[in-house]
Amino acid sequence: MRDEGAEGSPVRSEKARQVTAWADRLTRATAALAVIAVAGVAATISYAHILELTRSHGEAGLTARLVPVTVDGLIWAASMVVLDAGRRSRPVPALARWSLAAGIVATIGANVAHGAAHGVTGALVSAWPALAVIGSFELLMTLIRNAIEPGAGAEAQQRTTLEQPGAARTTVEQSIQCTPAQAVLIEYRASLKGPGRPLSQRYLAEKYGIDRRKVKQIINAGNQPPSD
Repeated sequence: MRDEGAEGSPVRSEKARQVTAWADRLTRATAALAVIAVAGVAATISYAHILELTRSHGEAGLTARLVPVTVDGLIWAASMVVLDAGRRSRPVPALARWSLAAGIVATIGANVAHGAAHGVTGALVSAWPALAVIGSFELLMTLIRNAIEPGAGAEAQQRTTLEQPGAARTTVEQSIQCTPAQAVLIEYRASLKGPGRPLSQRYLAEKYGIDRRKVKQIINAGNQPPSD
């Protein structure tokens, strides 16, 4: 009897893992559908509010219909840039931050202005779709971010280290025993040999606390061929 229980235990464990995995997929799919549905409804209402506001202030035709798209579309575009920077473990571009903030302020302000004629309550009710759009975008970004395999970047880094253990160890040792300027040049040169894009000057400047122009000078000086 003990042998049968020992044999059945791995089978039950496998079934339990399959059930858990299926439940996780169902939860993520349901959450994604709910977020997309709410975002679609809220974006439609917000679009109508901004369209009416735009028409009431002199715009008409194609221009009036496209202005609302530029407002909420800017939030989506900036959110995707922020997501991409997070996936690559790179600093978020300042332009993306400013664009996201500008889009949020614009959509909330336009929806509030649409309902302002009906008092405070009307302005709050009119602003709700804009808040729902922003919240839905951020929730969707969170779902996408969590869907990325956490170990993908670590595995790629580990694979590179295993392929070139001496080079990786030498780079780490050199970066520890050198000045910030030397560390910048070492890390930048190491990124040139990697699978992705080279490290940006902004990232190196922020990491080592050096002025960006100084980082550029260090890289340019390191790339110059030695003089005879």
